[in-house]
This record gives sequence, C-alpha cells and structure tokens, in this order.
Amino acid sequence: MALQPKRTKFRKKQKGSLKGLSKAGNFIAFGDYGMQAMGRGKIKANELEACRIAITRFFSRKGQVWIRVFPQTPVTKKPAETRMGKGKGGVDHWAVAIKPGRILFEVGGNITYADAQRALAIASGKLNIQTRFVKRLAKIKD
Repeated sequence: MALQPKRTKFRKKQKGSLKGLSKAGNFIAFGDYGMQAMGRGKIKANELEACRIAITRFFSRKGQVWIRVFPQTPVTKKPAETRMGKGKGGVDHWAVAIKPGRILFEVGGNITYADAQRALAIASGKLNIQTRFVKRLAKIKD
C-alpha cells in the first residue's frame, strides 16, 4: 500500500507554490549516500513506493534505506467527461511537493559506493524530476 497520512485536519488542499529552493532536508542526516532533487515538482506516493522497492531489491537484504519525504498533500481530480462547475473533485492521490536541493532517499550500512550509486540511479528513473547522487562529506563526531 502506498504512503498516505492516517488522518488530516482538512480533506482537500490548495495547490500552493513550488518557487525557491528547499529550506529543510537538504543535507544527508542518516546514511552515507543520498539522492538529491535537482528539479521541482510533485512526486506521487506510488512513485516513492516504486523507488523504495527498486532500492531494497537491488541491495537484497544488505544496507539500509531512509525515505526523507512523505506524501502529505492530497491531489484532487474530477471524473472524466464531467461538466464544469459543481465544486472541486475528490481526492485522487497523495503527493509531496519537491523543491531543488531536497534529499529524497538516503542509503547506508554495509554497502559500497558503486552499489549505492547504481541503486539510486535505478530509483531515479522511477521519478518525474531530475536528481543527482550525493555523498556524505564527513561524519560529525560527538
């Protein structure tokens, strides 16, 4: 089943703006390597799930995967061949708005640089925005 919120305060939401750069979530926090958004757009919940499945299948029980975004925006759609008016359509799917610089996925654990790069490249093909492979610069010592 695709990701979606358990409950929300409001059923429907306005479109909003995708201008500017990502203000948060633009650095690698958990893993060693990541997938960073270069473009802007909305990613559906089923696209995120396809990426997650592609990465975990490539690793085949080694390494870890972190999903850094969550589809919390409802996207509505009116039925086909419906006349104008009569209000906004029902919720069709859930999506997350992405701005450039946002880290989408992180991988780490018992994996090599080449494996991480290949897995995230496969997952990148499932998305409708341009991404790039990024590596953690240095681990912060406590």
